[in-house]
Amino acid sequence: MAMHVLENEFLKVSVADAGAELSSVIDKESGLERLHDGNPEVWNRHAPILFPFVGKVVGGKYRIEDKEYDMKTQHGFARDMEFEFVEADDNHVVHRLLPNDDTRKIYPYEFELLVTHELDAENPRLLNVKWEVKNNGNDKMRYFVGGHPAFTTVEADPKAKEEYYLEFVGCDIIEYFGVSNESGFATPQNVTTVVLENGLLKFNDDVYITLIFDNYKFDKVRICRPDKTPYVTMECSQFTSYGIWAKENGNFICLEPWAGRTDDHEFSGTIDEKIGVNVLEAGESKIIQHSIEFHK
Repeated sequence: MAMHVLENEFLKVSVADAGAELSSVIDKESGLERLHDGNPEVWNRHAPILFPFVGKVVGGKYRIEDKEYDMKTQHGFARDMEFEFVEADDNHVVHRLLPNDDTRKIYPYEFELLVTHELDAENPRLLNVKWEVKNNGNDKMRYFVGGHPAFTTVEADPKAKEEYYLEFVGCDIIEYFGVSNESGFATPQNVTTVVLENGLLKFNDDVYITLIFDNYKFDKVRICRPDKTPYVTMECSQFTSYGIWAKENGNFICLEPWAGRTDDHEFSGTIDEKIGVNVLEAGESKIIQHSIEFHK
């Protein structure tokens, strides 16, 4: 599997051609790996790109107007495809994904997805991630896109992450919901409201079934160490939904910026009725991006 390395005085970042996936971030000062290692016995990914869907579609099928398509896989198909390498230097790498005969059967658009990972010129501990979606076809195109990076907690013990905090910068109150235990789809009717102390939420077991935030535009979301100091900060102000997830047997926490999200439990509408659907007219393109700061 081809891998491209970006490096400065503080970070060594590896990005794979497979899925254009951010696969490793080594903190050169501490020597620590800051991303989940992809151990298949825990979770076989690092930071997959979710496109052209975020989450699952009810029944493994969706409709564009009156035509039905299969989408059996969760989070679309981009994470499982080989991207074309476009260019790279020590500070950035660009990948491209285009449709093929297989994708057109399940997603009938002439899309182009450009993915850029770039070390920031001013803050050497900051990684910028940019997705540019293009509609190269003649018809209106609908899509969803999101990220799923898994940040290791410092300790190897999976239970250690339960001493960490989540920080929603600038927020006093948050509302979130989860997914149905039966179907795995969103249950926005079951909302949990939390009053925060200085923006902080102690890690809790709800994270294991995914925390989903709708209609928020968080400027920044952080993972904080047990002493409440910043560990990882994600700037994500362009995204309308957000997810946080972890596995009970893994020493990582996922911060997930989403433009769109998984279907609601028992959803039966068309793609145009899904939460957070993005639309591009023929020939249009859109850039959405976030950044990740790996604190010392």
